[in-house]
Amino acid sequence: MSTALLEVRNLVTEFDTDEGRVRAVDDVSFTVDAGQTLGVVGESGCGKSVTALSIMRLLPQPMGQVSSGQIIFEGRDLAALALPDMEKVRGAAIGMVFQEPMTALNPLHTVGKQLVEALIVHEKLAPAVALGRAVEMLDRVGIPAPDVRVAEYPHQLSGGMRQRVVIAMAMICKPSLLIADEPTTALDVTIQAQILELIQQLQQDMGMAVILITHDMGVIAETCDSVVVMYAGKVAERGTVFDIFDRPTHPYTRGLLESIPRLDHPPKQRLRTIEGMVPALADLPPGCRFANRCEWRQDRCEDSPPASERVAGDHYVACLRHREWQGAGV
Repeated sequence: MSTALLEVRNLVTEFDTDEGRVRAVDDVSFTVDAGQTLGVVGESGCGKSVTALSIMRLLPQPMGQVSSGQIIFEGRDLAALALPDMEKVRGAAIGMVFQEPMTALNPLHTVGKQLVEALIVHEKLAPAVALGRAVEMLDRVGIPAPDVRVAEYPHQLSGGMRQRVVIAMAMICKPSLLIADEPTTALDVTIQAQILELIQQLQQDMGMAVILITHDMGVIAETCDSVVVMYAGKVAERGTVFDIFDRPTHPYTRGLLESIPRLDHPPKQRLRTIEGMVPALADLPPGCRFANRCEWRQDRCEDSPPASERVAGDHYVACLRHREWQGAGV
C-alpha cells in the first residue's frame, strides 16, 4: 500500500470548448510524500495549473471536468468526494497560493475578515479568537504591524505584501499540503526570493508537503526534492531533482536545462532555444507531442505516442528513443 500523502493516478482533465472537447491534462501520474517538495515545470499551456485546479476541484464550471483517474489524498479519492466533503478538505488540509494575489483576495473585505473566515468555517473558532490567530499568522509571514494591516484592504498593500497575505490564508489552518501556483510571477526578483524563502521556512516549521508550479528551472533546482516535467498536457519526464538535472533523458527536459543562463556561458554566444510552439490542444499530433520540435525525432516518433518507461529508481521518461542515447552515452 502506498504511503504517499498525495497520489495522482492517470489523471485526465477535459474542457468543452467551441472546437470540441479537449484534454488539458492527459494521463498524468505522480506522488508527493509528507514533507516533500514536488516541482511541476513546463511552458505556459502545458497543463501545470489545470493539474493543480483538478486536485483542488476548482475547475471552471460547467466546461471543465476530471474525466478519469484518481486523486488519492490521505487515503481518500478527492475526485470522487461529494462537494460538501471536498469543501472541508479545501483550505483546511490542502491550501493553495495562486499566481495573482488580487484575483485570490476579495477587494471588498479587509485582510483580517478573509483570514478569519477560514478559521471560523474549518475550526469553528469564535470571531475574537480567530482574529487573534489571523494577526499571529500575518506576523509569521513577515508583514509589519500585523495588528494594523489586519484591518486594511488588499489595495492598500504592495504586491509582495498581498502575496504574503495569500500565503497566510493558505496556511492559517495548518494544511498538510500546500500548492503554490507560480507564487512569484508578478513580483520583482528581490521579492521573489523572499517569498520562496518564506514558503520554505513555513514548510520546515509546519512539516507540510509542497507542490511548487513554475516555469523556472533555477527555482526547481533550489527548492525541490522531485520534479515533474510536463509538455502539452502529458508528463514528459519525472524523477528526483538529481535525476532531472544530472541525468536529463527527455529531449524537452534537456532543452529546458540548456536554456538556463550560466556563469560559464560564453559572453557572445546565444543561449539555446527550443524552436517551434506547443501544439494546440484541439489539434494534437497522433504520436509524440514534442516531435515537431525535437532534433532527435524519427518517423516513428510522429506515429506512435510514447509510453512512460522507467529509467532507474523513480526516474521515468516518455520517449521512444531514450534507450538509444543512453547506450551511446549522449
